[in-house]
Amino acid sequence: MDKETLHTIQVLESISESLLVGDPVKLKELSNQTIHSACGIQDAGSLTIAVLAYSLGKVLERRDGMKIKGWDDFVKKFNSYIPLAIKALKENKLEAYENYLLLARKSLSSISGSLRKDINDVLRKASINKASKIYEHGISLGKTANLLGVTQWELADYTGQMKIEKAHTHTLNEKRRAEMAMEFFS
Repeated sequence: MDKETLHTIQVLESISESLLVGDPVKLKELSNQTIHSACGIQDAGSLTIAVLAYSLGKVLERRDGMKIKGWDDFVKKFNSYIPLAIKALKENKLEAYENYLLLARKSLSSISGSLRKDINDVLRKASINKASKIYEHGISLGKTANLLGVTQWELADYTGQMKIEKAHTHTLNEKRRAEMAMEFFS
């Protein structure tokens, strides 16, 4: 087994464990880790893992406020797909591997009927967020949007907003602020 496959297996196992213990921070870290490797190989499986981990982290953060019924059943169902995906990956059955990941994603979408819209919204926003990270790594806007199933407009809008936010969070050092204040008052 190659290094990338072993890493993917470790990430999947960590996602499963983090979901069981309810660790949203670890899930987001795993998502970011996966995005870096996904940029190199640009495969659907890695991208699905990144979106799933990030989405699960977001749902875990909001779980108490959302009052999700059947959470434990969801975790069992979701985690039942992980060993199947790992087995398919070890056997180099990439289509089966990606199908198990999609089933895991669909299991998240099937949580409680009343929360389905909220969960799907989290998944959509996670896809756009992760697409922006891939775009930052130099993959074209069109290819990135296509890989993650978002529109180029959504991605362009999101990346534009992020650039504006970064521009507004730029801070000046104390010396420069003092100089500006002196110029203003003179």
